[in-house]
Amino acid sequence: MIRFFTAAALGLLFLTSQAFAGDRTRLGYGRLVTNDFIGDTQDRWHSGSVASSRIYGYSWDGDLPEKFGELLEFRINGEIIGPDNLVSPAAGDRPYAGSLSFGLHTHYQRQETEIAMGMDMVLTGPMTGLDDFQGALHDALGVETASTATLAGQIGNGVHPTFVMELGRDYALGQVATLRPFLETRVGVETMLRAGADITIGQIGRAEVLVRDPVSGQRYRTMQKSDPGYTFVIGGDIAKVTESTYLPASRGYTLTDSRQRLRAGVHWQGENSSGFYGLTWLGEEFEGQGEGQFIGSVRLNLNF
Repeated sequence: MIRFFTAAALGLLFLTSQAFAGDRTRLGYGRLVTNDFIGDTQDRWHSGSVASSRIYGYSWDGDLPEKFGELLEFRINGEIIGPDNLVSPAAGDRPYAGSLSFGLHTHYQRQETEIAMGMDMVLTGPMTGLDDFQGALHDALGVETASTATLAGQIGNGVHPTFVMELGRDYALGQVATLRPFLETRVGVETMLRAGADITIGQIGRAEVLVRDPVSGQRYRTMQKSDPGYTFVIGGDIAKVTESTYLPASRGYTLTDSRQRLRAGVHWQGENSSGFYGLTWLGEEFEGQGEGQFIGSVRLNLNF
């Protein structure tokens, strides 16, 4: 494992040095805001997250390059996870956790297989400042904040190098629909192997780089290269998680045998503006959770 992380870290440093060499320019920017309040209107478990990506490369012609490291993505993710009740958590409910990550990934293809690969440095604990941020936001909205006891039991400060890789391939279903099965692996802050598929009905995003949000699994756009219209997406996946920093076995948590996600969403592209809304069902992640949850994801890009 140490050798793995050493090799991955060296690869990340190499890509970082290459990112500032040559004539790379920023080709796109994407983001996705996810919150359970715009899903099932509650404030629990996967409470809220933000994913953002900046894409750099030499040029873009609508297809991924074949060379590893030519197209780069700088990724920043933040997430707040909490128990069902922030004030008085039930015995055995999951602990509070703040997570902030910075990563460098590359997107390329081998024949018809698309590959996204990279490293995230995931920070956890009070040092992220996310507990203070949520508290200030809840105070401003007049919503109950996490109790002192809840925050005292949160996941502690830590730095978790995390390797992420996804393999996917598009299969045409007629003139307007596409099936994209994928495999994903993560090793680090959570270690898992995930398999799933997405169906896209429409043309939006086909000539663009799309990035998968780690919480919902929704794929968000990083470019605005599509004609006006609507595109609908549905998908799902299942994962085997062997280790999770957010649900540590040392505290007595037992992971479920599998972790499921089901999702649907719609992309809208206007002449100058665009938007996305998606709804995702997350299955139970630990023994004793009792039920899953719905989270909503939104992206607005308004130009007047």
